[in-house]
Amino acid sequence: MQIAKFGVEDWLNVWENDAVYDIAGSSIASMTLEEIIDLSKITKEEFTNELFAKKMNYGWIEGSPEFKDEVCKLYKNIKPNQVLQTNGATGANFLAIFGLIEPNDHVISMYPTYQQLVDIPRALGANVDLWNIQEENEWLPSLDDLRKLIKPNTKMICINNANNPTGSLMDELYLKELVEIANSVGAYVLCDEVYKPFIKDINIPSIVDLYDKGIATNSLSKTYSVAGVRVGWVVANDEVSNIYRKIRDYTMICAGVFDDYLATLVLKNKEAILKRNEKIVLENLEIVKEWLKKEPLVSLKIPNNVSTSFIKINIPNPNDIEDMCIDLLKEKGVLLVPGNRFDMPGYARLGYCTHKETLEKGLAELSNYLRKYDK
Repeated sequence: MQIAKFGVEDWLNVWENDAVYDIAGSSIASMTLEEIIDLSKITKEEFTNELFAKKMNYGWIEGSPEFKDEVCKLYKNIKPNQVLQTNGATGANFLAIFGLIEPNDHVISMYPTYQQLVDIPRALGANVDLWNIQEENEWLPSLDDLRKLIKPNTKMICINNANNPTGSLMDELYLKELVEIANSVGAYVLCDEVYKPFIKDINIPSIVDLYDKGIATNSLSKTYSVAGVRVGWVVANDEVSNIYRKIRDYTMICAGVFDDYLATLVLKNKEAILKRNEKIVLENLEIVKEWLKKEPLVSLKIPNNVSTSFIKINIPNPNDIEDMCIDLLKEKGVLLVPGNRFDMPGYARLGYCTHKETLEKGLAELSNYLRKYDK
């Protein structure tokens, strides 16, 4: 099995430890363990006592009943047996694709997107068509284009909502039309849903709440600010969940009793954590908007109140974006993800939901660096 190098992770593995101002990531400012406890309905003493009492066995293989119950609350009609705990959303995506895709299957993948959704099916021998996002369409792909790509033998459509890296968002009407297209040939729809939008009074439904052959993956890394807890999950119908259950035994036994406990604690107190994170997203987005007014060489389709964005940087040769980002890091300590890692030269992923001081200083240093391109 041959698989492409993971562009974004390869970039971050090499460069992120050199950053003074890391504005490349797509999580919302990570919480400390102390912050998690403070936002939870538990004291530090109670928390410590709970941990000290944990037996260091394998724990619950598929995730504890408490964890599964909390995940079910994120959906409308999901039962605990449809929830499988995974090693982050990366583990969930791998399981979701590996469990269903075989050589010569036809897969359609939104593009660019999280690279797993394209290159895992390719590595498994599938024929993958790219469903390209369009900047002029608020970074959404055209549903008419999807109708042209769909085939009688299409096995799966892969999307992430909101999109990484652009922050574009498929609303309920869009998703329903997508489901109608998928259902016309009986295709699965895999949706990586790690980026929850913080839009008041608008609820973007999960794909599993719209479609029986929908498959949802998620984790605590982005919206919940706890990437250090390597817990994610995959949710699907009973038939598909049983396929995943069998394959999962070959890839992991459990997430670990400590991680399961912390993940459950976070989900039990999600309202307080989401309130904290909504404030960060909205305030930091305003910082970015004000910065854009003063920065002539950068433009941005404003993301839909999610934690990732994709800026366009007007340099003489867009294909030089990676060299520019390396030079920016070495000269100013500012880390971005160059757009060529998404096959989009001339752009860069800006993770604006880092801590406020890091964002402000990082943007200021980015502007200082860009003055060398002024005419």
